[in-house]
Amino acid sequence: MKEPFDLSALLAQNKTFSLRRQLGFVCRLSVPGILAQISSIIMQYIDAAMVGSLGARASAAIGLVASSTWLLGGLCDAMSMGFAVQVAQAVGAGEKQRARAILRQAIVVCALFSLALAAAGMAVSGALPAWLGGEAAIVPDAAAYFFVFAAALPAFQLFFLLCAVMQCSGEMRVPGILNVAMCALDVAGNVLFIFGCGLGVLGAALGSALAVVIVTVAAAYFACVRSPVLSVRGTGRWLPQRQTLREAARISVPMGLEKLALCGAYVMSTKIIAPLGTVAIAAHSFSITAESLCYMPGYGIGEAATTLVGQSIGARRADLAKRFAWVTVTMGMCVMAAIGLVMYALCPAVFRFLTPDPAVQTLGVRVLRIELWAEAFYAASIVVSGALRGAGDTFVPGIMNLVSMWGVRLSLSAFLTPRLGLSGAWIAMAAELCFRGIIFLIRLKRGRWLKRREASAASLFHPDKEASEDSF
Repeated sequence: MKEPFDLSALLAQNKTFSLRRQLGFVCRLSVPGILAQISSIIMQYIDAAMVGSLGARASAAIGLVASSTWLLGGLCDAMSMGFAVQVAQAVGAGEKQRARAILRQAIVVCALFSLALAAAGMAVSGALPAWLGGEAAIVPDAAAYFFVFAAALPAFQLFFLLCAVMQCSGEMRVPGILNVAMCALDVAGNVLFIFGCGLGVLGAALGSALAVVIVTVAAAYFACVRSPVLSVRGTGRWLPQRQTLREAARISVPMGLEKLALCGAYVMSTKIIAPLGTVAIAAHSFSITAESLCYMPGYGIGEAATTLVGQSIGARRADLAKRFAWVTVTMGMCVMAAIGLVMYALCPAVFRFLTPDPAVQTLGVRVLRIELWAEAFYAASIVVSGALRGAGDTFVPGIMNLVSMWGVRLSLSAFLTPRLGLSGAWIAMAAELCFRGIIFLIRLKRGRWLKRREASAASLFHPDKEASEDSF
């Protein structure tokens, strides 16, 4: 593996970077992530089209449990970020040995966490679709899909962790390639299991599970063996340390509670939409898939924001952290707004590709066009959240997300959906995304997220810190 982009060496020079130089840093770190996210979504489009070819019932089965899969995946992602942010700050401080120690501990903790989560998911898989209000005809397929997803959670967890720590160390290229490879393998697996073996919805789940297992093995090789920054070869601590766990909990617990409450809101949203019938559930699921092409570039830029802000904080450059935050947010808003306008024109063709059902196509186009006007503000919430996460600020953003989702989206959706159908749910979504983007921009502008963050990072990273830690 080539030496990753060494932002820490540049930060150590204590220079004031021009706006052009800052844009160069952002592009260098975000473009691989954006391309990986876009390719991932293209593959997901193909994936959705394969399932869609089986009919609206198959699409509705997956759509019914989608919010629950997001919940489990979100909890795994939150756990990963608690350690990845520490890696970013350690690398920014020039503490590469510390970064490797954090990775070793992270692997142990995340593996245990994901095994427990997988067991819980498999235990409730049979009853979950009925709890969500699904029609009897789609319950068996939905239960089988969720069971396989839950069983694959340990692989998803480790893949999230390894990609996150590579990105936070400055290596964006390899995680991008691995994400593309996973999507290609997913499509190949779908062809094999859905059509070759005739397994339908279950085949879609098996294809995804096999793909993530393969790329997780590759990610472990590149992060733990080949990486010049993160390699865990040789001697080193694997037993979790109190200092590392405390810091991980400070970052991960608010994120995990946020994910739990947000996905609980998604589940409630699914229950609000479920009585509208199979066509509405399928159109809702396909609309989310179609819209993901617009917001995934924002997540790529948000990942770059986490790395840039995290390493700047580790290097005690709070001034540069704030500038990187604003540069990435501006770029994210512009990119997502532009893609939203393109999608507005192209969404009829997109839905014709995703599903052959004319009723689902018509309804999907109608509701997606409602939400596309909110893309710029959605971008603001995504990228600002990434920047704040790099500074270790997760508690207040979590509260903001909860207030926005439960106080705005769900209340509006509960009021509008019975009156306007699926369009009412998507009007509520658009209004909430605009509100969320505005409050995140206000938090970024006030700058309170930087207070005490630089001092906190400085206390964590110095040469003799690791030797003084107590282990469990």
